[in-house]
Amino acid sequence: MLDFALHQTPQTKTWRFLRPFSSDSTDPNDQVAVLVQNIIYFRRQKSTDEIEQALDRSGFELTEELVLNVLRRHRSDWKPAYVFFNWVCKRSGYSPGSGPYNEIIDILGKMRRFEEVDQVFDEMSKRNGLVNEVTYGILLNRYAAAHKVEEAIDVFKRRKEFGLEVDDLVPFQTLLLWICRYKHVELAENLFYSYCNKRNGLFIHSDIKTWNIILNGWCVRGNVHEAKRFWNDIIASGCRPDLFTCGTFINALTKKGKLGTALRLFRAMWGYKGCNPDVAICNCIINALCFKKRIPQALQVFREMSERGCQPNVATYNTLIKYLCRIQRMEKVYEILDEMEQKRGNCLPNHVTYSFLLKSLKRPEEVPALLERMERSGCGMIGDMYNLMLKLYMDWDCQERVRHTWNEMERNGLGPDQQSYTIMVHGYCEKGRREDALRYFRQMKSKGMRLEPRTEILVNSLDVNFDGKKGA
Repeated sequence: MLDFALHQTPQTKTWRFLRPFSSDSTDPNDQVAVLVQNIIYFRRQKSTDEIEQALDRSGFELTEELVLNVLRRHRSDWKPAYVFFNWVCKRSGYSPGSGPYNEIIDILGKMRRFEEVDQVFDEMSKRNGLVNEVTYGILLNRYAAAHKVEEAIDVFKRRKEFGLEVDDLVPFQTLLLWICRYKHVELAENLFYSYCNKRNGLFIHSDIKTWNIILNGWCVRGNVHEAKRFWNDIIASGCRPDLFTCGTFINALTKKGKLGTALRLFRAMWGYKGCNPDVAICNCIINALCFKKRIPQALQVFREMSERGCQPNVATYNTLIKYLCRIQRMEKVYEILDEMEQKRGNCLPNHVTYSFLLKSLKRPEEVPALLERMERSGCGMIGDMYNLMLKLYMDWDCQERVRHTWNEMERNGLGPDQQSYTIMVHGYCEKGRREDALRYFRQMKSKGMRLEPRTEILVNSLDVNFDGKKGA
């Protein structure tokens, strides 16, 4: 293996650590792994030879579990991981298996150290049976993430050389999946069609999962024009779309405002054997209709889905409550809330539900009753709910309730956080209470919290001198 001196290049002269490592674990592997971390930590500016000599003197026994433990502790710091792995490979009496090789390849690939990746993989390939499907997936992921698409394709083409199955469709789908994930959808589509024309092309051509990967790639890119073209290719191929195909396309259409086309496909699905819309697709349509202010039609879809055997979930109800609250259809909102509580299970109201309801309130006197109902339904308070209440009470200028909420949040260990202080600073500034705003700002600063840009502009606009305001 290639030796690596930490002090040889400008990039490696400032290999910094914050502190030595410790562990309260009683697991011997954890304790030895921490020892290795500290051996490297205290010699971070020494040569590789000196680090390896220190590891030699430590006298611990190498096992697969220990090697993996050490490598995983350096997932975001490739240099010590690579030095340790190279030292392991030189030791007699132990030879790393697939796990450590896969781990170091993933660490190096994550940090775009592809020269080192190639060296490790070449060593791995020389040993029969080490390269496995996990190795294959890691290489595709890391090459595709770095936009080294040709290298990813080359790994796929060399599967037989590595002793991996070559007639299975899954590895080809994995290749397409990673290429599409990193936005090279056109290349993935060309690769797909090129393999359709080969001897096993019929197998690929008739598999809807493979088509779905490309369709989803175009949809994630937000390119509805290409997605629609590819959808037509699927239909023309005679390959039967499945639930994922339809759901992916409907979601892309609604996001681009093509609601008419999405609705036509949605309606057609109900009569398509084995492809009735699921709750996720129904939720997508309901949300799109509500967004377009077509709430009566959304309620109709809501009724129809239940009648057709597709049961709503909490996300379905939350979408309706969100938009009904906006138009102040509160009688209908609480009718839906009653239904959620009656159905229970995955329909029980959650924090999202109650946040919409809180925002719809007009007076502070209405809050306690809603919070009691929230508690009865088993939905406890969280930090975001306290922040919402702070914002509401501040807007209503109900200072007693602001203080009460702040104190309760502190007692329950749910804040205050950056958002809490931001609400207080902005709220008091809007009410002209500059001293109160600055008091919370100073507390925020003393806790090391960073200001949002809008808050920094607001604080800087106050004609008050305070130390270090520019660096907050």
